[in-house]
Amino acid sequence: MKKNFPTTAGKHAPARVIESIKGEVNKYIKRERNKKLPEGVDYWDFDCRVGTAADDAKTAHVKELSKAIDTAAAGSPEAIYIEILSKKGIRSSKSES
Repeated sequence: MKKNFPTTAGKHAPARVIESIKGEVNKYIKRERNKKLPEGVDYWDFDCRVGTAADDAKTAHVKELSKAIDTAAAGSPEAIYIEILSKKGIRSSKSES
């Protein structure tokens, strides 16, 4: 998903718009994680970037997306750019000491 989300929506308060953006992002991640895994893959991993535009978007971990969205919205931009790309993840075994 590569998308620009507007932070203004008519009569809605900006804080509510930001919360709806977070909800849409969480729904997308949940939908992607529920897809069938290919053979030899352990889990779905995500490459995420958040910013006010595609040029200045910064990398963020999936668990930190909410904080990254809040940080991007702090300056009251007209839109927030969010990029979430799913990739195949393979767990590495821990070496015993």
